[in-house]
Amino acid sequence: MGKLTKLHFIESAVWFSLAAVFYFYSFEFDREIEIYKFGATGWPRTVLAILILVMIGNLWHQAQHGSAAQVGRVGVTDDEMENAEKSIGSLINIIAFLLLPLVYAWSLKPVGFYSATPFFIAAVIMLLGERRLQRVLGISLVIYSMLIGLFMLVLNAPLPQGTVSPFYDFSAFMLRTSNQLQNLF
Repeated sequence: MGKLTKLHFIESAVWFSLAAVFYFYSFEFDREIEIYKFGATGWPRTVLAILILVMIGNLWHQAQHGSAAQVGRVGVTDDEMENAEKSIGSLINIIAFLLLPLVYAWSLKPVGFYSATPFFIAAVIMLLGERRLQRVLGISLVIYSMLIGLFMLVLNAPLPQGTVSPFYDFSAFMLRTSNQLQNLF
């Protein structure tokens, strides 16, 4: 089995079990949707399939290379972590990174997906260490455009619109634009 260890199989089993549980749970809300030919479970099951493919790819990579640090890899090796100083700034960064998705999820109802997501993406990029404003804005714009294209044009999936006035108005504008683009094709 190459360089696979017991932990590699346990990790893969956990990911596979998680995907299987969510897949079987998806039958609870599997309904036809008039405007979306793949039904209510189309894109969640696609995400689960991608998760399984990534898990298989990870297992294959570990079978070929094991868990050894890759040469030229960005980051630090395990040996360097032993000598690394653990500052209060890195602790704050980790806590912020853990709290950010919770704040984002909480903001989806009042603010909506279309307004909250660009700020969430920019915050994640900044927490990962990028400080150059042009890069943060550029990368955020590319990722946001890809998400909008995926959810509005390809999947045509409804997203939280927000309830507070300026954010709700922006969401309504995005939905009108999406509807007009859908009618073009």
